[in-house]
Amino acid sequence: MADPVTDPAATPRRPLELLIAAPRGFCAGVDRAIRIVELAIEKHGAPVYVRHEIVHNKFVVDSLKAKGAVFVEELTEVPDGAPVVFSAHGVPKSVPAEAQYRGLDYLDATCPLVSKVHRQAERLVESGRHILFIGHAGHPEVIGTFGQVPAGAMSLVETVEDVDALVVPDPQNLSFLTQTTLSVDDTAAIVAAIHRRFPAVQAPRGEDICYATSNRQAAVKAIADACDAVLVIGAPNSSNSVRLVEVAERQGIRAALIQRAADLDWAFLDGVGTLGITAGASAPELLVRELVDRLATRFDVTEREEETTRETIAFKLPRGLDAAA
Repeated sequence: MADPVTDPAATPRRPLELLIAAPRGFCAGVDRAIRIVELAIEKHGAPVYVRHEIVHNKFVVDSLKAKGAVFVEELTEVPDGAPVVFSAHGVPKSVPAEAQYRGLDYLDATCPLVSKVHRQAERLVESGRHILFIGHAGHPEVIGTFGQVPAGAMSLVETVEDVDALVVPDPQNLSFLTQTTLSVDDTAAIVAAIHRRFPAVQAPRGEDICYATSNRQAAVKAIADACDAVLVIGAPNSSNSVRLVEVAERQGIRAALIQRAADLDWAFLDGVGTLGITAGASAPELLVRELVDRLATRFDVTEREEETTRETIAFKLPRGLDAAA
């Protein structure tokens, strides 16, 4: 007979309500990037090389490895003549230039919303403006965007305090742009500080923080007050996933980031009657269901989805792959 003290399955299961945020999980840019790798493998056969993680999610990367993708950090690791895909985060101009020089067959899976920021940066610099770029140092998207313009044409701003320390060539001839996966609230505070110090600064034509990042943060805010705690499924190097944890915590809710259901620390659920669940833009829905199934092994689970908006955006595939889709 099972010991109810040591065997959780033998004890009466307490109720746990799951409040699942929507939108959550994959965005259109991630869907497109993954499909590009899959179609490249179908077209060329394995292996297909991918420069940097196609998206920041270990499950996705491992799944593509199993299909024939080989992930590398630099083009020097790609053999001559091999097909290569650039990640959704974007790359500096020097990367496709090197691929062309070597005669590599390459596909660019940069999210179209990141590419839009790249083009804005080019136009602003061509018009003689210095750019204040709001983002996180070392993030691939930031590296890729800085690599679109000449050195010194942009200054990185990570915090409100950075604004006070800025030294710019001409305060009357500034513009700002942002990384697409930032905290909406943090970015608003930094933008306000930029406007206070540099009243003549030119704002971007449209919002740079992508729709998916904004929507997922808004969805967490919508459920936070009804939750005792929030779990975010995503990778620790996924900017948009980490921001979701921060959003929940700023609402006064205990929150944690996990990559897979197996990473869950059961002690996190002590005293939790209603658990919020969401997933970063690089995390597939399969991982949400995996977490729900694991919770159901210990709790009497009921679940409810709270939808704040419906996403219908889809991006076209690159030429040459669209016919194979």
